[in-house]
Amino acid sequence: MALTRDQIAMRVAQEFKDGDYVNLGIGIPTLAANYVPNDISVMLQSENGLLGMGPYPTEDQVDADMINAGKETVTASTGASIFNSAESFAMIRGGHVDFTVLGAFEVDVNGNIASWMIPGKLVKGMGGAMDLVAGAKNIIVTMTHADKRGNSKLLQACTLPLTGVNCITRIITDLAVLEVKDATFYLRERAPGVSVEEIKEKTAGTLVVEGDVPEMRLS
Repeated sequence: MALTRDQIAMRVAQEFKDGDYVNLGIGIPTLAANYVPNDISVMLQSENGLLGMGPYPTEDQVDADMINAGKETVTASTGASIFNSAESFAMIRGGHVDFTVLGAFEVDVNGNIASWMIPGKLVKGMGGAMDLVAGAKNIIVTMTHADKRGNSKLLQACTLPLTGVNCITRIITDLAVLEVKDATFYLRERAPGVSVEEIKEKTAGTLVVEGDVPEMRLS
């Protein structure tokens, strides 16, 4: 079966390494703050000016002034710091974020990402996505493999306005983990119970499957 949003976030958190500085985008990426492995220490950054973001708060921990970039209430971990957006973007643009996790409407085999607008629809703004895909050392995309109509979101070439070019290295969807290199999607893991055939069917861009593809481990 396809992964839930929380299960995708669990798999994302497995990418974190001890000492990493990680930016979490709006949506599924922010859920990863709840699943950081206990044996590592990472500093989660929110572009609105928080370094050291912790898990979502319980009811008795809610502080309306402590929010992430998606305007959701969050907690701060030990050693956290709060600063203005100019300093936050200086950190991003200066290459001090080890990797960023963000959502997307489309990605393609050349590592391009379209995540900030759909022509003809109301857009609040691109936020910090363009800075993040340009400044982060590694970029992981989280999203559903197909849209609500069943159309693949992993394409040979993006059709929507691009957020970044040749920048995506890894994609974690509700069906699979894929690596992007050499103008190709490489299937590395599949969701428990999901067949390679289903992933092939729902991937529009060039997909390479090498040997037996293991199932994701979510715990």
